[in-house]
Amino acid sequence: EQAQNKDLKEKHKRRKKYADERRLQLVAALQESNQDSSERALLNIYDSIQEEVRAKSKMLEKVQEKLRAGQTEIKELQLEFGLEKMDYLSTNQHQEQDLMLCQQLLDQVQSLVQRDCNYSNLEKIRHESVWDEESGCWKIPEPDIQKTHLP
Repeated sequence: EQAQNKDLKEKHKRRKKYADERRLQLVAALQESNQDSSERALLNIYDSIQEEVRAKSKMLEKVQEKLRAGQTEIKELQLEFGLEKMDYLSTNQHQEQDLMLCQQLLDQVQSLVQRDCNYSNLEKIRHESVWDEESGCWKIPEPDIQKTHLP
């Protein structure tokens, strides 16, 4: 059910797009701050070495804080996507198990269907079935029992 849920797919796409945009913004901000701080360091004339050390230490602290914030956000996004991946894998496993159950049931029931019914041959039914895009389901042939009349 979740694999064909369009809302869930759209939500996942929006989250991924937001994460990519946010990552690009963080990278641009870090590059910009690096350029700004290096330009300021070149333009500033300091009265003493201690004043220069203090100014550069402040810039370093700001950059480190931005880096920590970016790393934290990256970890949160990785955790979120990891949880979504686990959810998709779990859903996929449940769907595979359901499919196997249905296949085993069909194999068991097929021997009980009368031979003169068109449902006695599953491969023929699969071949004649058509996927309907509008309704989102399979259109299978109607059951038909072909009675043979002896002369």
